[in-house]
Amino acid sequence: MGQQAAASSSRIVIAGGGVAGLTLALALRQALGEGFSVVLADPALAAAPRADNRAYAVAAAARNMLDALGIWERIAGGAAAMTEMVVTDSRNPDVVRPVFLTFDGEVAPGQPFAHMVENAALVTALLDACREAKVELRPMGVRGFEVAPESVRVTFADGGEAAAALLVAADGARSRLRERAGIGWVGWSYDQSGLVATLSHERPHGGRAVEHFLPSGPFAILPLGDGGRLGHRSSIVWTERKENVEALLSLDDADMLDEIERRFGLELGELALESPVVALPLGFGVARRFVGERLALLGDAAHVIHPIAGQGLNLGLKDVAALAEAIVDAARLGLDPGSEDVLAGYEQARRFDTVAMGAVTDGLNRLFSNDATPLRLARDLGLGLVDRMPGLKRFFIREAAGLAGKPPRLLRGEAL
Repeated sequence: MGQQAAASSSRIVIAGGGVAGLTLALALRQALGEGFSVVLADPALAAAPRADNRAYAVAAAARNMLDALGIWERIAGGAAAMTEMVVTDSRNPDVVRPVFLTFDGEVAPGQPFAHMVENAALVTALLDACREAKVELRPMGVRGFEVAPESVRVTFADGGEAAAALLVAADGARSRLRERAGIGWVGWSYDQSGLVATLSHERPHGGRAVEHFLPSGPFAILPLGDGGRLGHRSSIVWTERKENVEALLSLDDADMLDEIERRFGLELGELALESPVVALPLGFGVARRFVGERLALLGDAAHVIHPIAGQGLNLGLKDVAALAEAIVDAARLGLDPGSEDVLAGYEQARRFDTVAMGAVTDGLNRLFSNDATPLRLARDLGLGLVDRMPGLKRFFIREAAGLAGKPPRLLRGEAL
């Protein structure tokens, strides 16, 4: 019995092999070494990572963490620095799109406020690093769990079991483990979908990201590494009313490109589709609690926000940094890493920031996804005022970069 308790106290089980789950597994194995077991379970591990057209804006703080974990050097060659952000507000037919707000410069010498990283490259690098660090990768889901006073017994899809100090639910917005733990969810769906695609274009983007606020929602143009049929590439995240999505997806490539050009503009010259246009549902949601008995929610299992500010992945990586630090500090002191005190510290570190970011993105979407003239005038006046206040712009840049306040050690680029 004593041996079983000792084994469970030095084991963490992570359900979900997305970016957040993989990054947490790697951080724990690197920090705690051979005497500590990290199990990551996900049915998707049975196949090679799928190539897809998703890309993420990795903020400066998240890049610090990936650098500290040895991941950044694996993906830096394909990452695109985002050195400038331009915000416009107009209607689709408008020939001229006035620029109301720009962000540029660096948050530290030689460090832009974000980089664009493609999902497939990031997941592949994390998987390779986890294998090298001897994370136990199980290509199956977690069927259930039972909590005991000193451990949690996790049951896998194949019927196998493992006792652990902590179960981490990183199994997405529809988390079955969150539901099984009885943790409530507050959220709603937007009457919008996010259309995602990779484009190539004939002129270089120069590291500039553009966000056009249109009546149906924001249309973001995000710089990617060079390549594609026309030599240069960008990712688009196109928010559109649900009622229009089916008709848009039924278009052939030529007509789809015409629709994209109307929103994209002609600054980068000829355009070509490098991937199919894929529609993703958009919504807001936050768990009523981020922890349960010997259970911690991570990433989308804890929160989902609108992509208007490109902060979804960064919120998940902030979760990783805070939870990894709490677990590692407790384990090194000989404390129970799944105890109520450790989990309460994690929740306290993450809940306010998450709810605040969710409220901001929800408010921005409601403010800008409409065509009411009084609101248009008010928001454009507000954007113009911010653009004329360098100190306020620097504050917003540092907030978006994840460097405000005193972030966890990994987000500062420090090893655990």
